[in-house]
Amino acid sequence: MDAALVLEDGRVFHGTPYGAEGETFGEMVFNTGMTGYQETLTDPSYHRQIVAMTAPHIGNTGVNDEDPESSKVWVAGYVVREPSRVVSNWRADRSLDAYLKEQGVVGIALRGTRALTRHLRERGAMRAGIFSAPSAPVEDLVERVRQAPPMAGSALAEEVSAAEPYVVEAIGEKRFTVAAVDLGIKGMTPQRMAERGCEVHVLPATATYEEIMAVEPDGVFFSNGPGDPATADVGALQKVLESGVPFFGICFGNQLFGRALGLGTYKLRYGHRGVNQPVQDLRTGKVEISAHNHGFAVEAPLDGPFDTPYGRAEVSHVNLNDRCVEGLRLLDGRAFSVQYHPEAAAGPHDAAYLFDEFCEVMQRA
Repeated sequence: MDAALVLEDGRVFHGTPYGAEGETFGEMVFNTGMTGYQETLTDPSYHRQIVAMTAPHIGNTGVNDEDPESSKVWVAGYVVREPSRVVSNWRADRSLDAYLKEQGVVGIALRGTRALTRHLRERGAMRAGIFSAPSAPVEDLVERVRQAPPMAGSALAEEVSAAEPYVVEAIGEKRFTVAAVDLGIKGMTPQRMAERGCEVHVLPATATYEEIMAVEPDGVFFSNGPGDPATADVGALQKVLESGVPFFGICFGNQLFGRALGLGTYKLRYGHRGVNQPVQDLRTGKVEISAHNHGFAVEAPLDGPFDTPYGRAEVSHVNLNDRCVEGLRLLDGRAFSVQYHPEAAAGPHDAAYLFDEFCEVMQRA
């Protein structure tokens, strides 16, 4: 059976169905990670995106029941070059192909993932559709793709957030209480804080300032998540910053922190997605290899501190590939954020120290 990947600019790639059969639409992006595909699939930040893996072999280690970052697969579609014909890992419970079918995720296997990646790098991320056994003319399929909603202007955090609050207990002695606003949180994030003695109260994306403070937090955390940060309300976060309670944000949380400080955000040409992005800590000069999944970034001056309603702030980290903002902090030390993923279940773990920094800020407070 034939399958087709159709981009909104008219480019078409042909392959064979992989995973569930049918049709699906989303923003076409690529991920450069050579490992961690199960964590990628279950990351809520990929909601409404079709993800192409640049690594040539996908599915080698199968799928297990311990590694998912959430309760379901969130990607809208999946593109691989050569699916593994054999599952070879003692932890595997099923094949990736079977998992995608079980979750209803439409995918395609095609030889041209390198050509697809180069196309997206030149033209930028764009809308796309995957069609198993397409019967309509290509022109009709392209038109259907163009009718799909774009990522810019999309408010998606509430679609992936927990409907009700829940608590992740501290491992060992409880040291701190953290209010974590779930904008698309990954399971490893509260786990990393629990390992450091934090009792984490995970709250829905709609949580108000009053609901956040009702748990009497020692610190407030805003998670990663999908969609355009310009669509989100930052009123609750601004009140948190006014209160002086320590704050830590990652990815979408970094973008909302920037907006709360009075900064703007913009859409990256093709985004950063993978586990091999070099980021420099401007405070120390140290370079970290980090995990990324974002299509938007914060606009902020890189040449020194700037004024905000909550005191002086600065860019703390930059991406060494394109110099985009990878971190922000208030100079008084009570609030900071990064654009990448320090929880990085599949690795790398260079940035895990940021959870220790959050604990140190709460300790000082």
